[in-house]
Amino acid sequence: MEIKQHKIAYDPEINIILGMSHFIKTVDDLAEIINTTNSSAKYGIAFCEASGPSLIRHEGNDEGLIKKAVEIMQDIKAGHSFIILLKNCFPINVLSKIKMCDEVVRIFCASSNPLTVLTVDNGKGAGIIGVIDGESPKGVETDDDKIKRRDFLKKIKYKF
Repeated sequence: MEIKQHKIAYDPEINIILGMSHFIKTVDDLAEIINTTNSSAKYGIAFCEASGPSLIRHEGNDEGLIKKAVEIMQDIKAGHSFIILLKNCFPINVLSKIKMCDEVVRIFCASSNPLTVLTVDNGKGAGIIGVIDGESPKGVETDDDKIKRRDFLKKIKYKF
């Protein structure tokens, strides 16, 4: 078996949700969840089918995000995994509903940080074994850092 690293190109305007699911219908259900939860969201979804024709299924309302999602999954190649790329929407806006989707088994991450996806390949298929999300801590938050955190949350309209 071989462990591989897949770096997802960093774009601070794109938020990513990476997960695992178990059924071909997932790609349609995830699109419906995003459409009905946040109609202004731009998104692209790609899902790696793990049996039958084993295709990368895709949906979305932004051709650039769909194309990028498919390219990422062509690199990762992990059966029953999916990626959602979001603009004009934070993962927190849709994540609880995505977690409640009947087909969704697991969420590996929801982030806008640089990501490294770790997979293992047994020669026949691959699976995601973990995600490195961003960087390691560089220190402990100070009182000034708390003020900056709360100001940032106000700036993105998550606090009043």
